[in-house]
Amino acid sequence: MRPRNVWQALASPRYLLSSWPWRSAGYLLSGALTGILVLVVITLGVVLGGVLSIVAVGLPLLALTALCGIPVGAMERGRLRLIDRFPTPDPHRRPAEPGLWSWLTYRYREQATWRELGYALLLAVVLWPLDALALTACAAVPLSLMSTPAVMQLYGNGEEARVVKQWTVTSWPEAFATAAAGLVLLALGCWVLGLLAGAQAELTRLLIGHPRNELGDRVTELTRSRVRLVDAFEAERRRIERDLHDGAQQRIVALTMTLGLARLDAPPGPLADQLAKAHHEAGQALAELRELIHGIHPKVLADYGLEAAVSDAADRSSTPVDLDLALPDRFPEAVEAAAYFVVCEALANIARHSGASRAEVTGGHAAGRLFLEIRDDGRGGARTGGGGTGLTGLADRVSVLDGRLALSSPPGGPTLLRVEIPCVPCLPCERTDHSV
Repeated sequence: MRPRNVWQALASPRYLLSSWPWRSAGYLLSGALTGILVLVVITLGVVLGGVLSIVAVGLPLLALTALCGIPVGAMERGRLRLIDRFPTPDPHRRPAEPGLWSWLTYRYREQATWRELGYALLLAVVLWPLDALALTACAAVPLSLMSTPAVMQLYGNGEEARVVKQWTVTSWPEAFATAAAGLVLLALGCWVLGLLAGAQAELTRLLIGHPRNELGDRVTELTRSRVRLVDAFEAERRRIERDLHDGAQQRIVALTMTLGLARLDAPPGPLADQLAKAHHEAGQALAELRELIHGIHPKVLADYGLEAAVSDAADRSSTPVDLDLALPDRFPEAVEAAAYFVVCEALANIARHSGASRAEVTGGHAAGRLFLEIRDDGRGGARTGGGGTGLTGLADRVSVLDGRLALSSPPGGPTLLRVEIPCVPCLPCERTDHSV
């Protein structure tokens, strides 16, 4: 598996042979250079702003210096790509109104602006010296040790060489031993650089990434948008069912009646036989269309609620079904539709695959949750991820409503399917009427 960040790369035995040590060193080196630049900019801004404040010109300069964390944050999110292949999202939001003044006032009110300013100060005062020190200790010193034989040959006439200006090497065996020690230290230094780069990246992401409350707001909005999509999907199903019921079905009924009358008026012969065949095909098409309409959104579910719809599904099942339901009058439309189609899919699977002689559907509402259980005495072995069961899509649909679908089906049976959906019963007048 290709590592996505330096932490995953460090866990690989091929870390030293990969590009991640170079990426870690590049991250720390660019951090040291960026920190020096940020230190110069902040120092100039504060000094000039303080000096010029006596003539009221320095105050705007100081105010703009407070915004220097914004470009620093953008640059740091770009630098994080060196050791993390997945980008860090920008925590800033777009102002509601265009214009420079709106942008400035919005940025000054954002928490992300001040967190980025804090990170810029931390980078300028603390982080860049640490990066420079780490690169010196983990890379520069080992490379200097590894170059001892070359230094001894080029500058010491093969007689001596100064090693990091601390001691003198006077023989070739000692020079090569020093180079070997430098190679070992460089390998260890690559691991240390990866650890330091990963730790600094986590700190950077904590300060300039999304705070938890903003992420929570976005997750909440995503959850609400999923529920809105489900509601819109159910409304569209209702519209399609209504159009088919009031449009195509009525036309086929009229066609069937016309063919039936023509069949009665036609004299015996080939024409009458053709009309009889057409009348039969029209009747078959009408029956299939009614099944299709019922599958899209059964009218009994819309008019009488979940309990009546489940009872109707049990009556139409080829496997005998025992019912034990204690449900309130009505639930939200999305909840009723999801629960109903779970029951229908379960009963269809029982009839097709289980070999069961009997099934049972029980349900109720307790502790703010609707629950339904479908049991059968079949051969078992069903799986939600198995091909042809159709339960995986239903489980996804239930999860959108913060519900859960559980399946227990050991080989030899019995099979138990349980669905739970958090909801509150509602009165018919509280439900949204999509038929208008």
